[in-house]
Amino acid sequence: MSIAPITPEEFERFRCLIYDHAGIALTPEKKVMVASRLAKRLDYYQLQSYGEYYQLAISPDYPHEFQTLVNILTTNETYFFREPKHFEFFQQQILKPWRGEQFRVWSAASSTGEEAYTLAMVLAENLGMRNWEIFGSDLSTRVLEVARHGVYPLDRLDQMDKRLLEKYCLKGVRSQEGFFRVESKLRSRVKFDQVNLMSILPPSLGKFEVIFLRNVLIYFDQDTKKQVVERLITALKPGGHFIISHSESLHRVTDQLQMIKPSIYRKP
Repeated sequence: MSIAPITPEEFERFRCLIYDHAGIALTPEKKVMVASRLAKRLDYYQLQSYGEYYQLAISPDYPHEFQTLVNILTTNETYFFREPKHFEFFQQQILKPWRGEQFRVWSAASSTGEEAYTLAMVLAENLGMRNWEIFGSDLSTRVLEVARHGVYPLDRLDQMDKRLLEKYCLKGVRSQEGFFRVESKLRSRVKFDQVNLMSILPPSLGKFEVIFLRNVLIYFDQDTKKQVVERLITALKPGGHFIISHSESLHRVTDQLQMIKPSIYRKP
């Protein structure tokens, strides 16, 4: 069965849907990406047009399909020790001088979990078995499932120190060859759950010493950036750090944070 090419009107409907739900602003250049990612779902349901799939995805008769659609359109590539300068700063400037009771970090767009487990390795190296924990959240249930399992292909490790790999990861054998798993002691300190950054944060979230929100703001327009950042700041302790990607900026986004250096901010 052949699928009709996605029309500008159909793309616009998906664009509005994902913007309203996730705040992600898909540019017209993303039309090909949207069409190719969703084609498998049209195939699965034997549908001929993207309009038919749109109706199915928002229909109460298919309650899980909307989340599948969100999973497909919001998944981003990530790897261990991405933007390593942030982890150096985290280690030297935040963890070394820290003298508190409990240290909590939020990886606020944790995708498949590499960032959260990288943070766990840095914390284990610096705070040992002291009281620390990491919370990783994402909108996609599919990536959260991967994160909870903590199993990754070896090619995600280009930036990782071999010593950390040997200390905190178990290499797969036989059918698991080419993969590794983050060891259980580390996994037990990292919790993952679904959070929509466009919604009110659950009170059970508590407060954090550090929030990482990297490679997310690039998908938002100015208005949404402001809403998301100011919502997240409420979960940051006074004196806490807020870290975004090197390719992003909070210029004209909020006046509630002080810039320490590009991409690293502090709540007064």
